[in-house]
Amino acid sequence: MQLSGSGLACVRGGREVFSGLGFAVSGGEALAVVGRNGAGKSSLLRIIAGLLHPAAGAVQLAGGEAGELTLAEQAHYLGHRDALKPALTVTENLSFWRDMLGGTGEDLGTCLKACGIGHAAGLPAGYLSAGQRRRLSMARLLVAQRPLWLLDEPTSALDAEGQRLAARLMSEHLARGGLIMAATHGPLGIDARTLQIGASP
Repeated sequence: MQLSGSGLACVRGGREVFSGLGFAVSGGEALAVVGRNGAGKSSLLRIIAGLLHPAAGAVQLAGGEAGELTLAEQAHYLGHRDALKPALTVTENLSFWRDMLGGTGEDLGTCLKACGIGHAAGLPAGYLSAGQRRRLSMARLLVAQRPLWLLDEPTSALDAEGQRLAARLMSEHLARGGLIMAATHGPLGIDARTLQIGASP
């Protein structure tokens, strides 16, 4: 399996954010997308996820799941916002995401415990701290298996223990042959090649 992009350009608000961008990442590999604020790291992930249209270029996933699944349907996208319903409990939020993402048979409690938030299963998500919300978002990666993880600042708001947990989950995904692209300003805690976007200020 290989994810690749060629000649990619992004225009936001009439301004060219980046152009001529290319990359390739294969199963079992991670690519850290780095660059200054506003360089287009998040925009690149959103293009791959199908949430933005590139101004030029193309993204392809070769060797993915057979059938009519699109690239976006084979990817998990975790953005800056955790996309949680504050009035729903932790378990209800995760159940919603499992059903929406097409997960089958995954035990919600096991996924929550794996992300270190099992103790809060019955709490409304509105009561969670920023780090706990991030852990709940990470549990979405586990309730519906998808080969491509697109992670925007995956360790933001996490304490040292949470960062180690995120690194372990990413390492396990790579060991299963998965792919990871992560926009980051700091180390991910895993072996990753680097894709630099934009010139240094």
